[in-house]
Amino acid sequence: MSTSILTSPAETSSPGQRDADDVRLTFPRVVRSEWIKFRTLRSTIWTLAITLVLMVGIVTLYSAILASQAGAAESTSADGGSVAVFMIAAGIAQLAVTVLGVLVITGEYTTGMIRSTLAAVPQRLPALWAKGVVLATSIFVVSTVAVGISLIVMQLFLGADRLAPNLGDAETVRILVGTSLYLTAIALFAFAIGAILRHSAGALATVLGLLLVIENLFLIPWKPLQVLSPFLPGTAGFKIMTPQVQIDAMSQGAVGAVLGPWQGFAVLLAWVAVLLTAAAVLLRRRNA
Repeated sequence: MSTSILTSPAETSSPGQRDADDVRLTFPRVVRSEWIKFRTLRSTIWTLAITLVLMVGIVTLYSAILASQAGAAESTSADGGSVAVFMIAAGIAQLAVTVLGVLVITGEYTTGMIRSTLAAVPQRLPALWAKGVVLATSIFVVSTVAVGISLIVMQLFLGADRLAPNLGDAETVRILVGTSLYLTAIALFAFAIGAILRHSAGALATVLGLLLVIENLFLIPWKPLQVLSPFLPGTAGFKIMTPQVQIDAMSQGAVGAVLGPWQGFAVLLAWVAVLLTAAAVLLRRRNA
């Protein structure tokens, strides 16, 4: 009498095949590897901490000054409310996230670790996208925490006078969420330029030049510059944090286009998409 034995595919596969399946390269594993590298660098911890401290510190100082001034309600209502302080906080914090965005990629070129990274990920592009995902997620989470702590601080200082941001107002929510979105997009913008230039000093000079120097240059009252100015990355992206009353004021006598909050942010995302595409193409074509 014969006996048949039923076995599952997992049981019939050899140990070597199971081991090969366990170590196969997948995008989640590349992301996990990049996360380990990201969180174990001192520069990452310090930069994220500086971002949080700067944002909360600026809002705290503003709230304390506002609470001590008589007639503060009238002054804040004229410029979109106390929530407008997040424009100042984001404008300062963007310097820190720019540095981090650049160093995430250029640091590996400086140390030579990029060769090990690309050897582990031969297709190259998953490593670039994984770095971007880790960077964007970290900046968004930290900036959101900073916004949350800032709101608590503002409530403590300004709640009694009813000057704290009203979370039931759609524009207030747009500005608060927009703060995190803007900083995340700027970090990716810096990351893309860093991936293209592969040199920390050059990338930082380029990003800061685009965000600060050229933006001010376009304030010159020359029509061609005024037409192009609304589409610069910083100018366009900042619209998502700008109160509508200020946007309406800018539209009076404006020579160029006056972008809305989400239109401006879309322009910033377009800059990021174009630069990341260029970085991906160059990563595939150039040697490490």
